[in-house]
Amino acid sequence: MKRSLAAPVALLLLLAPVRAQLGGQAVFRVLDIPSSARISALGGTHIAVMDDDLNMGIFNPSVLNSTMGRQVAFSYLPYFEGIKMGFGSYAHHFDSLRTTFSGTVQFVDYGTFQRTEADGSETGTFRGGEYVVQLGASRALDSLFTVGANLKFITSQLEAYTATGWAADLGATFHKRSMGLTVSALLRNIGFVSSRYTDQKEKLPFDVQLGVSYRFRHAPFRLGLTFVNLQQWDLTYDDPVQQQQIDPTTGEPIVEEVSFFENAVLHLVPNVEVLLGRYFNLRVGYDFQRRRELKVDGKPGISGLSFGLGLRVSKVHLSYGFAQYHLAGISNTITLAARFSDFKKRPPGQEPERRRKRKEEAPAPVSVPEG
Repeated sequence: MKRSLAAPVALLLLLAPVRAQLGGQAVFRVLDIPSSARISALGGTHIAVMDDDLNMGIFNPSVLNSTMGRQVAFSYLPYFEGIKMGFGSYAHHFDSLRTTFSGTVQFVDYGTFQRTEADGSETGTFRGGEYVVQLGASRALDSLFTVGANLKFITSQLEAYTATGWAADLGATFHKRSMGLTVSALLRNIGFVSSRYTDQKEKLPFDVQLGVSYRFRHAPFRLGLTFVNLQQWDLTYDDPVQQQQIDPTTGEPIVEEVSFFENAVLHLVPNVEVLLGRYFNLRVGYDFQRRRELKVDGKPGISGLSFGLGLRVSKVHLSYGFAQYHLAGISNTITLAARFSDFKKRPPGQEPERRRKRKEEAPAPVSVPEG
């Protein structure tokens, strides 16, 4: 991918925040990108699920648990305008420490840029990208409560320029399996920018989240709801174009009035999973804020909507997530996950500890009509 952009313009584009209402207030928005197809399909953020999916434990460290041990996961996301992103993760549980650890590497490849002088003459090309290295750990306090933390190092490179930062996630989860209830609280991206492209002071995209999910005991559904950006009530965006519109009667700028309810729903990301056994799942999510800010008047389309599926093929879990951002941009995420222990041959009659534990704790069977 080549772009005829001067370096300063490219810098501004790369540093532009994803969420408009926080425009100019945060950098390293790469930290907000969904880390897996499942999370992307569930609205872009979902923190209250306690199962054996490593990808959920990467996003929220307090749901990282022993059933994710020796699991590896890879995600790939071909983003807008030829931008490419990927994640690679691994988890390991140490019985002696009663702690589960994870490691993740994330990359964003912005492609190749055309280097030009002020007069427009071309002087070569250069590349741009961002990288995140993350270490996580979690520990169960008892049968109901788990706490976890992530530590992240972020670096952004563009030609000869470099910016770096440090961030941490702190989470706590309540999980009552017999009730099908999970509640999580998460502080994301606590940290600072250690080196900058410019002298301007910048912040990380700090986000306070609260999530809840409920799995029906006798129906194949899990309902989820995540509250995002709780540290900031007003998430409305002042459109500069609308600010330039003048009321012909009063001569004053036209200001859009946003009700309490309209502001409240901008904090909500609801979703639902259809759990058709352990081998096939359907997922749907909705981001109200994405819908409001990125829809096109007259042609809103399905902006804000996301969906996907999960499928187990042999010993590999395959997930796909689709998200509609606006008319000119969609995202397709593919995730592969596997557990090393599943590929080891065992003596006849020997059952993996993970499977035995799951059977002991499993709720009553879900009744699903045939056909």
